[in-house]
Amino acid sequence: MTTAPTPPPPATAAHLTDNGHDTARPVPIRKDPATPAPNAGSYNPAATTAGGMAGELARLEAQAALSFDEELSLLRELGLTASNGPLVEVGAGSGAITRRLSQAMPDLSLVAVDIDPDLLAHAEGAGAELVVADAADLPLETASAGYVLLRYVLQHLSDPAPALAEARRILRPGGRILVTEVDASCWGLADPTYPELAGIHAKMAATQQAAGGDRTIGRRLTRLLRDTGFTEVALRPFATTNDTRPTDDFAPHLGPGRLQPLLAAGVLSLREFALAADRWNRFRADPNAWVMLLGFTAAGTAPDAPADGRRPTEGIQ
Repeated sequence: MTTAPTPPPPATAAHLTDNGHDTARPVPIRKDPATPAPNAGSYNPAATTAGGMAGELARLEAQAALSFDEELSLLRELGLTASNGPLVEVGAGSGAITRRLSQAMPDLSLVAVDIDPDLLAHAEGAGAELVVADAADLPLETASAGYVLLRYVLQHLSDPAPALAEARRILRPGGRILVTEVDASCWGLADPTYPELAGIHAKMAATQQAAGGDRTIGRRLTRLLRDTGFTEVALRPFATTNDTRPTDDFAPHLGPGRLQPLLAAGVLSLREFALAADRWNRFRADPNAWVMLLGFTAAGTAPDAPADGRRPTEGIQ
């Protein structure tokens, strides 16, 4: 069992103005399969789980379904209301969370941003304007957003500071940043445990770290927000367990599907993969097995003065 913490139609993007109104303009969607994939840090949607992009889309949906209720409760506790939008979701991916936010808060204006146009194309119809952009270079007006949400984004960045600085820039004074992350040291608790899988977990973490990721970023969230100039910084945990969810719902996190790309890349041996699959099957067949996945949401308030007053150039850079 693994315990280490998804031809498109044309899309439009919101170019937020200082008064909060939107003007639509086309978003360039990458069509040429020969074009190199965008640099999303340690995240590669086509090589994250078994089944390539299709498998990752299914994993993102399952992940969102598993913990969205708990996450939404925290977001509201930390200040999210429909009347103070728009909310800019940076790293929105396939729109799995975007759709749920739109359904839960239909009056909240949403902008979904992702660096990967192929992945973001799957967010069409999610109830948000779509923007293809790097988290560190957002083509949105300074002080134009009420909220910025970064969910499982910072763990993939070798340096989170530029993305957080951009979030601060586009937030209007008093706007809120909301950052959801994990920390590998306490992300997954399970009983029974399988010590023989420790080496496999270590290889997973090392692979992400080698690609510029950091699965222990949860412990640094509040300091990162303060260093960026946010005030009223707070951190809240949320937990999901199989006391209220079927054990099989945890398969996207705990099952061997996350290991298959590592097997294909030669990071794991066939024996290691078979061992992990066997332990997951044992776990899911055990009526007394218990698992808890723990996440964290940090929030901060944008100060009165914007980080800088620059305006974006035309087009997605």
